[in-house]
Amino acid sequence: MNHNTRAFTAKNVDKNRSADNVEFCQEDIKQVYHKLFDEARERYNAKQKRKDHMIDNYYEKIRRGKQEKLFHEVIFQIGNKDDMNAKNEDGLLAKRILTEFMDEFQARNPNLYVFSAHLHMDEETPHLHIDFVPYITGSKRGLDTRVSLKSALAAEGFTGGTRGATELNQWIASEKQELATVMERYGVEWLQKGTHQKHLSVLEFEKKERAREVAELDSQK
Repeated sequence: MNHNTRAFTAKNVDKNRSADNVEFCQEDIKQVYHKLFDEARERYNAKQKRKDHMIDNYYEKIRRGKQEKLFHEVIFQIGNKDDMNAKNEDGLLAKRILTEFMDEFQARNPNLYVFSAHLHMDEETPHLHIDFVPYITGSKRGLDTRVSLKSALAAEGFTGGTRGATELNQWIASEKQELATVMERYGVEWLQKGTHQKHLSVLEFEKKERAREVAELDSQK
């Protein structure tokens, strides 16, 4: 997340344009875990008869475990450096679209707690990083409020199915459509391409950031 907050500057970042970036929110993830799960952890521990079954630190339990990730990141980008370059008016249009999309994101995804969201204007193409903790309430096993991507997305209506139509893939497709709806309000059309035609820059980014999911929309004005 240091890249998102610009705690360090990558080679592809133009520091002269970093002031144009937008920070929507930035919370310490450990504090977020306390906020979301401490009360549930206390309720869980109160029911345990053996001390070794109690959970001292839920953040560390998830970090050391293999079932869930501490958080997930998704990146939304409209177009590429040729049709939505951050240095010109098209880039400013992309900024307005992504800002409006972000303004509606948390209300649309109540089970995904967004603790970090940044819009970058200091690279070739404007893009939006959203980091979130997926969680559910009312669970019958473990903590009654706990981390679960699958269950969080199921609570929002994404039930999965085939291997290619997982809850995550369904959700990303839905969010792409939401972004396309905002694009339409600004007169920008979503030019849909196959996943094998992702821009090289995004493929390179995915290779470096392998734990992150990337959602991208190509644009045609």
